[in-house]
Amino acid sequence: MPAGGFSGPKGGGTEFEAKITPIVIISCIMAATGGLMFGYDVGVSGGVTSMPSFLKKFFPVVYRKTLNEEDSNYCKYDNQGLQLFTSSLYLAGLTSTFFASFTTRKLGRKPTMLIAGVFFLCGTVLNAAAQDLAMLIIGRILLGCGVGFANQAVPLFLSEIAPTRIRGGLNILFQLNITIGILFANLINYGTNKITGGWGWRLSLGLAGVPAGLLTLGAIFVVETPNSLIERGRLEEGKSVLRRIRGTDNIEPEFLELVEASRVAKEVKHPFRNLLKRRNRPQLIIAVALQIFQQFTGINAIMFYAPVLFNTLGFGNDAALYSAVITGAVNVVSTGVSIYSVDKLGRRILLLEAGIQMFLAQVAIAIILGLKLKDDPAQSTLPKGLAILVVVFVCMFVSSFAWSWGPLGWLIPSETFPLETRSAGQSVTVCVNLLFTFVIAQAFLSMLCHFKYGIFLFFSGWVFIMSFFVLFLLPETKNIPIEEMTERVWKQHWLWKRFMDDREGGGAVFNGTDEKKIGHTNGFDPSSQL
Repeated sequence: MPAGGFSGPKGGGTEFEAKITPIVIISCIMAATGGLMFGYDVGVSGGVTSMPSFLKKFFPVVYRKTLNEEDSNYCKYDNQGLQLFTSSLYLAGLTSTFFASFTTRKLGRKPTMLIAGVFFLCGTVLNAAAQDLAMLIIGRILLGCGVGFANQAVPLFLSEIAPTRIRGGLNILFQLNITIGILFANLINYGTNKITGGWGWRLSLGLAGVPAGLLTLGAIFVVETPNSLIERGRLEEGKSVLRRIRGTDNIEPEFLELVEASRVAKEVKHPFRNLLKRRNRPQLIIAVALQIFQQFTGINAIMFYAPVLFNTLGFGNDAALYSAVITGAVNVVSTGVSIYSVDKLGRRILLLEAGIQMFLAQVAIAIILGLKLKDDPAQSTLPKGLAILVVVFVCMFVSSFAWSWGPLGWLIPSETFPLETRSAGQSVTVCVNLLFTFVIAQAFLSMLCHFKYGIFLFFSGWVFIMSFFVLFLLPETKNIPIEEMTERVWKQHWLWKRFMDDREGGGAVFNGTDEKKIGHTNGFDPSSQL
């Protein structure tokens, strides 16, 4: 069999026997509902904050601005309180991910996903029943805690349970569910906005209970990963689960590798301190850079602008639905493209192609809006031909993000940290992602007000920088067993090989064997899909 769990023998390319078993597919689908929850939370907040009944109750200042036609198109929603409603979720996620790192290591991946589901359910109840701003924000904070725990455990779970040859595809299930969650949230917001009586926003926020319930149920029924069981000393149980998920009795080589990697990892007493050691710096630099770059692609700017652009096509009040369905559907389909191609074409090709596509799309949109869309509300329309062209560019941008930086920003870090720093590395990855998601969510509406169409040029500059980073500093990790990353990737790279000489004292020296189990992918970045 050409695939192996997350391990492989020390020396070279032999891989462990593994079938793609139903239990693996079902477990991964159930775990990936964590992405559905995150996507729904991301999508729903943008919709309810544009509902007049919601604004009138919680943000009367913004509500009055939306009624005033004298205000600039770009500045109507420039309000720190409103931005805090969206961004508080990411700030809570950022904080909770450190607690999640502890539970993932000590209790396992499965209980951590269960904790995430409970947080999601509690936050949903508070939001749907909110009577004042404090109740609303506390609900969002609880949802954020759920995000922190889910983003820590789910990608790790997916990477540890999937056979190597489909590891990329299964990991991207998490990202696919994020895009599906956003699409559902947009459709539900469109429907609830039409409810008379002003309580539609409660239904929108309350329906988050559906994906929250699915994640909670999923966490109860999935198997724990053999990596986690072995890490916690439950060797026989780990062996039994490994036999079930690999669909073969020939699991002894992989089992012994997992036991050895676990033994080596236990010698590391301070995983966060260990992250800073010379040999772990390349993985750390790449993980942090990918999270920052993912947020600075400008996906938020495009998604926010879509309703305005579609409105100019003459769709009137249905603009939000059309924009949500079209960009949401493009998002979902393009993430599907990534699942199919990531293990065939490789990570670098997707990122470099998408960099060119995103850069061209953003520059084109900035030029069209700069020349043709006036800030004066009375003249805020584009000629129909240009509007259609802009919609094409929007879809071009969204599709390229969805098959590249969206899922791969999570997948690549999940393939690179060795076991001894894996949980700490995932924490840092999630933490940096949520920190910059928070920064963008808190500042975006203000940036839009000041930069106007120039915001697209700002983000296209970042896309240019990140594409050069990929070209020169990001090695290809396609189809390389995680435990062989050091020998076959890092020690072959023109720059990173300088960090692989293990000159430091302290801690075990880790060779290709230990890197077996890194897994953990993403998120999307969900938030990256705002």
